[in-house]
Amino acid sequence: MTQQAISRFWEWGRKILCVGRNYREHCLELKNPLPKQPLIFTKPTSAYLKEGNSIVIPKGCEEVHHEVELGIVIGKPGTKVTENNAMEHVAGYVLALDMTARDWQSVAKSKGWPWTMAKGFDTSCPIGNFIPKEDLKDPHNLDIWLKVNGLEKQKGNTSDMIFNIPFLISFISQHISLESGDLILTGTPEGVGPVHANDVIDCGLGGDFTMSFNVTKD
Repeated sequence: MTQQAISRFWEWGRKILCVGRNYREHCLELKNPLPKQPLIFTKPTSAYLKEGNSIVIPKGCEEVHHEVELGIVIGKPGTKVTENNAMEHVAGYVLALDMTARDWQSVAKSKGWPWTMAKGFDTSCPIGNFIPKEDLKDPHNLDIWLKVNGLEKQKGNTSDMIFNIPFLISFISQHISLESGDLILTGTPEGVGPVHANDVIDCGLGGDFTMSFNVTKD
């Protein structure tokens, strides 16, 4: 499959695989224990939102939080991938948001329910433009930041990830086969917080890749 085809992964990708609690300070701010292995959850592909469209706070939700993340776009399918070979399966990257209905998630946690509704509602996975692998020389040393209405809320570096990209790809692929167009979200740094209707979210990766989204309410 060509890189041009891969670059439109959101149109036909099979899965969005997300890694929770992958930055130490984010674990601490939400009073979560540090994980001993990656915490994996999923979003449906209907959650994708391209720049130029609005994030919609779902009806009945009182608290939606922003979480800026580096996304890995899979180009080469694989099962039981080794860490040594993991980067061969990466086609490129994307700047992404894991929008989270925090009040719904809190209820789900308290009852031992899945996080599907809290993490997978429509517009919960805003993404920027595809970044070819060769345009991002070191994905493990990138500043990542987010502002709401011009005020900085999140600022970190991908070097702070607890589990790095080769480990995540290998870990996931031991039990879930990776397919071309799959997206892996690698976790968020500290500073997550609420957004409201009419807010504007700006975020960036490194010095060259940015995106912006307006927020509305259903």
